[in-house]
Amino acid sequence: MRYIIYGAGGIGCTIGARLALAGREVALIARGAQLDALQSRGLTLKTPDGNHHLELPAFASPAEMHLGRDDVVILTMKTQDTAAALADLEAVAGPGIPVVCAQNGVENERMAARRFSHVYAMLVALPATFLEPGEVIASGAPLSGALHAGRYPGGADDTIEALCNALNAAHFTSIADPEPMRFKYRKLLLNLGNALELLVPETAWGNTGELGAFAASLREEGEACYIAAGIDAMSMSEYQERVTSHYAHTPVEGRPRSGSSTLQGLMRGNSTTEVDYLNGEIALLGALHAVPTPRNTLVRTLAAEVVAGKRSPRSLTAADLAAMATA
Repeated sequence: MRYIIYGAGGIGCTIGARLALAGREVALIARGAQLDALQSRGLTLKTPDGNHHLELPAFASPAEMHLGRDDVVILTMKTQDTAAALADLEAVAGPGIPVVCAQNGVENERMAARRFSHVYAMLVALPATFLEPGEVIASGAPLSGALHAGRYPGGADDTIEALCNALNAAHFTSIADPEPMRFKYRKLLLNLGNALELLVPETAWGNTGELGAFAASLREEGEACYIAAGIDAMSMSEYQERVTSHYAHTPVEGRPRSGSSTLQGLMRGNSTTEVDYLNGEIALLGALHAVPTPRNTLVRTLAAEVVAGKRSPRSLTAADLAAMATA
């Protein structure tokens, strides 16, 4: 079985490198400066247990590859890039190739299921920093992270069992679970604070006062939407037991993780943001089920303004956000 990492950035390169180091066949699909670096000088994965240099096949698109029945595609791009990626994949591979959505949010699986008959949802809980082409810092220890997965919308089969077994042998904890979206809806609530890193100064990120209260209010809106929509999200206690207890953020070469993947995208100069599918998902659920979501709606709008260059990054305070949401 060959694993195709489609969207080989921080998450994808961590998964792909760990699988390759464990003896699995891996190929990468990337773009821009990242693709150039992977093809010209390979991938450097820096971890608490040492640095690893790998020369893995890297391509610009599925059209450059011969995809067969033993291939499994693992999507690791941001959600805003998923629709175009899926269209390119279907044009080459057809609807029968297995597609694993190793991405934040809950929209990717829905997009994939419109085109493919074997879709899998994978929780992504692993700390990674990707700021320089060709270099990824995976700072989880003692394991690199948790990647529990199952069929979408539910169930398990031999394909996902095999992938989870491979990941378990590759420095992750990964269980084939028949209810994978319970993990992903809990992770969505935890990701609702990502956008705050784009909006407030870095010195405020660890503040458990006003900013902490605002972040908690984002999650409260999300939980109210889940109740109204009948969505079963994993409890925080179960999530801690099955996910976060297996790894901790650990400095690598004295360098801490550089914020969330949302912030890292802005730092790399991305002109779009996954916040549309994080806080925007809660705003959508609120609209569908008549639940007010003023704070998530506001945060999504402000983050879109930042990446569009209409608002300066990190120019607001927690008090500003609270006042704007009230207004």
